[in-house]
Amino acid sequence: MKQKAVFYHAGCPVCVAAEQNVATALDPARFEIETVHLGQHKSRLVEAEKAGVKSVPALVLDGQAYHINFGAGIEALR
Repeated sequence: MKQKAVFYHAGCPVCVAAEQNVATALDPARFEIETVHLGQHKSRLVEAEKAGVKSVPALVLDGQAYHINFGAGIEALR
């Protein structure tokens, strides 16, 4: 069974670079990867916060949030 990986971002250059370098580096045989643009899908902000996302870009693997680089604080996306 594949693990779920969710990559949250806001579309900024830092986020796009992280997506290209980090999210795409995950093995698709091991992970079901979903990319969520929080600037376009504000309804998913609560979900991201519950997963521990404090800033984007962030990758959530198996319920653990990993903050890759500081592009924007989650509060700036509201």
